[in-house]
Amino acid sequence: MLRKASIMYVNKAAFDEYQRRHDELWPDMAAELKKHGVHHYSIFLHRPTGQLFAYLEIESEERWAEMANTEVCRRWWAYMEPLMTTNPDASPVSEDLDEVFYLE
Repeated sequence: MLRKASIMYVNKAAFDEYQRRHDELWPDMAAELKKHGVHHYSIFLHRPTGQLFAYLEIESEERWAEMANTEVCRRWWAYMEPLMTTNPDASPVSEDLDEVFYLE
């Protein structure tokens, strides 16, 4: 299992809506994530800055990369775009973090 972490950004006025949409995650989105080898996916909010810290475990980088090409992922990006800092294709701006410590 590979551990991944990244930072994304949610608009400060959208914190509650961002939370609500994730509380009501579409079943087909959850199924597709699992199909692409995603486990233990968590997102944490830093309220003072609007930064989101995402942590997930994946089975392979290739399967994770394929997730971006799915229909449900594209719909999710479009759904979340008004709430977040995004790229031109509606994907969230995401900065990968390097792991510097892990205690098993």
